Amino acid sequence: MAITFGDDPVRQELAVLLQRMDAGETVDRTYERAWIDLKEEAGRRDADGHITAGAPQNEAAARKLAAEAACMANTPGGGALIVGVADDGALIGADLDAEWLRHRIYQLTRRLLTVDATEVEVRGVRLLCVVCPSALEPVRMNDKIQWRVDDHCVEVDAATWHARRMRTLNYDWSADASATPVSALRSQALDVARDFLRESGDAGAMDLANSSDLQLLRRLNVVTSDGMLTNAGVLAFVGRGVACLDYVHRDYAGGDSTVRVRRTGRALLEELAEAFLMIDAHDKTHHLQAGLVVRQVRDIPILAAREAVVNGVAHREWGQSAPTIVEHVGRTLRVTSPGGFYGGVNESNIITHPSQSRNPALTQLLADLRVAEREGIGVDRMVREMVRVGHHPPVIREISGPFVRTSLVGDALDEAWIAWLSAIAPAEESADVSSLLLLQRLVVVGWVDEERAATLIQLTVEEARGAIVKLTRASIRGAALLTRVEGTPDGTPSVWRLSDEARRVLEACAVEVGQTRPDLSRAEVARSYAEARGRISSTELASLVGASAPNVGSVLKALAGDGVLEPSTPAGRGRGFFYRWRPASSPDGASVSS
Repeated sequence: MAITFGDDPVRQELAVLLQRMDAGETVDRTYERAWIDLKEEAGRRDADGHITAGAPQNEAAARKLAAEAACMANTPGGGALIVGVADDGALIGADLDAEWLRHRIYQLTRRLLTVDATEVEVRGVRLLCVVCPSALEPVRMNDKIQWRVDDHCVEVDAATWHARRMRTLNYDWSADASATPVSALRSQALDVARDFLRESGDAGAMDLANSSDLQLLRRLNVVTSDGMLTNAGVLAFVGRGVACLDYVHRDYAGGDSTVRVRRTGRALLEELAEAFLMIDAHDKTHHLQAGLVVRQVRDIPILAAREAVVNGVAHREWGQSAPTIVEHVGRTLRVTSPGGFYGGVNESNIITHPSQSRNPALTQLLADLRVAEREGIGVDRMVREMVRVGHHPPVIREISGPFVRTSLVGDALDEAWIAWLSAIAPAEESADVSSLLLLQRLVVVGWVDEERAATLIQLTVEEARGAIVKLTRASIRGAALLTRVEGTPDGTPSVWRLSDEARRVLEACAVEVGQTRPDLSRAEVARSYAEARGRISSTELASLVGASAPNVGSVLKALAGDGVLEPSTPAGRGRGFFYRWRPASSPDGASVSS
């Protein structure tokens, strides 16, 4: 394709979708996000729904696209329209003249919006990409201000738009001075603050805890020179009149609540302390013995649980009166907080993206008080605490509202995994988030390469390659932890699996704790590998599963018989022979990913 995009998130997402279309993938309305929308030109369908010829200048289409462009521009970060794609993903093309459309949108938006309208060709079909920059003032269409929520345009009032604009410009509401004097603070909240500091065991925190009330507040930067609390100070030490947290415990999904804590008239620090107590009380403790050492492990690691709750109050939208909801159901903790992702953070980069907050002053206050841990725990620490006991990583998603929901699912503890990690040297590898995620994939899937690693650990391919290389230097019981898969074509990224000794030690750990671990079947490994890499040979599969090539040929033949693979040569044998991945076909004959 002729178009080259810059590094901004909208253009990056646009480039990804265009590349998928160009590769033959069906990109339909299910791919639409807050940043991207697929559109047809108005007036191109007749009464029977058939596509008719378009025109370089189409006033009806321009007006509809101007409204959509205004909606995108009003959304923080802007957005883009791909014109010429039907809802079902069919490429019907766009006949509008790009320059005419750009100027017409400028006129229709009262000269407030200048879009970038660019022609692209995808599989021989002309499309238009209309990139809409973030507006400096609200762009009204039909006297309405609209912006994107999920994949829809919704009306918003001017006050809300300007409030979001101020946040986009790094305005920190929590740092503003309030009209509440220091004398209004709750002594109980001060006591809780000192408890958090003392519990940390840090010398600096202990010194801070022993300060006078006024010194403590000043050193925490929550009091102004004229004796007024900041908004963060009011939340932490006075409260906001309505509950900040709503904690509910149930023994199982759908069961009656056994505990409900939603208190008014309390400060945020008091509510946090009580929520932590409730979580601790209902988070079952297990005693695991390794030799002469007995280790206590919770269903949901305490550090991960606390971080989820702290994130749910530190980064939320405090302009909404709804509380942050903490649902503790069996072995699952779910925290739902008002407001969507913020500052460029999203589900695909949340582990590695630099910390961003709507409320920097409040976030700093909670960190200074060691509310979660000595230096504050990041999302990466939450991931580490869950994975190191064999649980799935936290699921952190933006849901309709918008809200951010963090789910920690404490499956049955994997005692063999815990014991196996303790046998890895150096010990730092079993505490490194990237290493833990890679090891978990190697155990569950059987292999990893730099492309799959990059998505998993949310780093660039180059950084993911470095993370794998670092892991290859680790050992287990004196043997290498990883081994390279043989038979990969020259010029393609290397593939790695657990070494035979690493597998043997994991099996021995399982036997020691009386655990039966499900074995990965050769067919499962072959399918996942071929689907991701596009091909597989008997040499590769044999290396993946630790067998000889003649012993795995029948597996690949069976997958070919099932229509999953296809031979690279008609004869089905010979030097360099391999199988290609064959995507399944939908009823209409189109290829779909398995």
